[in-house]
Amino acid sequence: MTADPLTVHVLIEGRVQGVGYRAWCAGEAEDRALAGWVRNLKSGGVEAVFSGPSDTVVDMLDALWHGPSLARVNLVKDLEPVEPCSGIFEVRDTA
Repeated sequence: MTADPLTVHVLIEGRVQGVGYRAWCAGEAEDRALAGWVRNLKSGGVEAVFSGPSDTVVDMLDALWHGPSLARVNLVKDLEPVEPCSGIFEVRDTA
C-alpha cells in the first residue's frame, strides 16, 4: 500500500437507505480523516466520494461493504472520476 493521494467516486447499492448508512459512512470517513461527501439517491442507492491517502481510501472502500448493522450492501461500484476533495467530510441532500 502507498500513501499517495487517491480520490474515488462510488455507488453503493442494497439496503442502504433508512438504516443510518450516510451517518455511518460520514463517521467512518471522519475517523479516517478523509475528505469528500455522501448522499442518498432517489434510485435507492448511496453515492459517495472519498479523498485521502490511498491506503486509507482503500480501507474505507473495504468498510463500505459492511456498513451499519441493518445495512445489506450488494454492490460497491466505481463511477466516473471526480476532482479531489479537501476539508471536512459532508452529508449532502438526496439527489
